[in-house]
Amino acid sequence: MMRALLFAAFLLAGCTPPASVAPPASSPARDVAALTDRADIEAVANAIDDAVDRKDWTTARSYFTDAVDADFSSLGGAPSKIPADELVNNWKTALPAQKPSFHLRGEAMIKLEGDSATMISRGYAWNKLDTRADDNLWEVWGIYEHHFSRTPAGWRVSGFKFTKTYERGDPSVRAATP
Repeated sequence: MMRALLFAAFLLAGCTPPASVAPPASSPARDVAALTDRADIEAVANAIDDAVDRKDWTTARSYFTDAVDADFSSLGGAPSKIPADELVNNWKTALPAQKPSFHLRGEAMIKLEGDSATMISRGYAWNKLDTRADDNLWEVWGIYEHHFSRTPAGWRVSGFKFTKTYERGDPSVRAATP
C-alpha cells in the first residue's frame, strides 16, 4: 500500500519514480477485466434462473460445462458429478410447462482465480401446482454456490450447490408433476 501511494505521489508531482518504488499491483486494464468477468459470471447465473422459469431447457443447458458437480443434498439425495444434459432433464421433468416456478438470487460475492471462479449468493425459489386446490405451493430459501470455468464460449457453470436454510409449504410440490 505504501509503495502504491509513493508511486502515485511521484506521478502527481510529474516526476519519474525511482526503481525502488514499484507500480501498484493493479492496473486499470486488469480492474476492468475483473469487473467484466464478475458481470459476465453473474449474468450466467441469472440467465439460468430465467431459462428454468421460462422452461427454456436448451438455453439453460447452454450455460453449463458438459459435466457438473451438483449438490442438492440439503433437499435430499447425495452430491454427484453428472452430465449437464441429465441435470437439465431432471429439472425439465420436475418443472414441466404446467408447473410455474420462480427463482431469485442476490448479494453475489464472486472470487476470481484465473479461469475459475466461485460465486456465493442468497437464493429464494418457489414451485406451484395449479392442479391442487390446497397445499399447492413450496418455497425455499438458501445459499447458492456456483463454480465457474472460463471456456471458449465464455463463463460456464461447472459446479452447483444449494444449501437450504428455510422452507415453507408442502415439500412434495417440489417433486410432484401436474
